[in-house]
Amino acid sequence: MFQDMSKVLSQSMGPFKELVNIQTKMLEELTRQQMECTKACIDATVAQTRQMQSCTSAEELIRSQQEYAEQLEEMLRQANDKNMKALHEARESVERLAGDAFDAFAPKR
Repeated sequence: MFQDMSKVLSQSMGPFKELVNIQTKMLEELTRQQMECTKACIDATVAQTRQMQSCTSAEELIRSQQEYAEQLEEMLRQANDKNMKALHEARESVERLAGDAFDAFAPKR
C-alpha cells in the first residue's frame, strides 16, 4: 500500500517537476540572452568612444552618434525578439503540460 501511495505521489508530482524544468530552462535562456545583449552594448559603446576620438568635425560626430544609436536600437530589437521567442516557447510548453495533465482526468470515451 505504501508503494502504491508513493507511486501515485510521484506521478502526481511529475507535471509540477516538468513545470519547474520549463521555467528553469526559460530563465537560463533569458539570462544568457541578456548577458549577450549587455556585452554587445558595452562593446558598441567602447567602439563608439574610440570612434568619437577620431572625429574631426561636428557633422562627423553627429553622424557617428546617429549610427551608434541605430546600432543600439537594432541590438535591443533583436534581444527583444529573442526574449519574446523564449517566453512564447515556454508558454507553449506550459500549455501542453497543462493540457496533458487535464487530459489525464478527462473521462475516457
